[in-house]
Amino acid sequence: MAFSYARAAHYFVLADFIAGFRLGFKYFFKPKKTLNYPFEKGPLSPRFRGEHALRRYPNGEERCIACKLCEAICPAQAITIEAEPREDGSRRTTRYDIDMTKCIYCGFCQEACPVDAIVEGPNFEFATETREELFYNKDKLLANGDRWEREIARNLELDAPYR
Repeated sequence: MAFSYARAAHYFVLADFIAGFRLGFKYFFKPKKTLNYPFEKGPLSPRFRGEHALRRYPNGEERCIACKLCEAICPAQAITIEAEPREDGSRRTTRYDIDMTKCIYCGFCQEACPVDAIVEGPNFEFATETREELFYNKDKLLANGDRWEREIARNLELDAPYR
């Protein structure tokens, strides 16, 4: 390989290093593109799949009719349902558990439900300190449904033309 004075000068004056600094300073003084995350949040699609929730009818009765379609279709086998008939002849769940450590957020449970009882809501901020907090029981799922009902109903309404 032949000696090149231009190449040696390029290395001697650290041209690549200076070019990198110039690029860094160029973006240092430009307005930032990032969000101030906890206080500013970007838009979410109506089809976003977040934390699971069990919904209720407007009269307060739970929607789940214990058909167990969501349990049957779950590829991760994360859903466990137990049911018993009520005195009026209808079926309701006595146990509805989701192991969120197994869940792959595929949305099959939501698509299989004939009464839109189980949905994946808009909440994506449900980090926990322990693994046990990711085992959702019926009470926690119903509480999530009560907390996010307005957003869930709006998202289902926006998604209705595509179903």
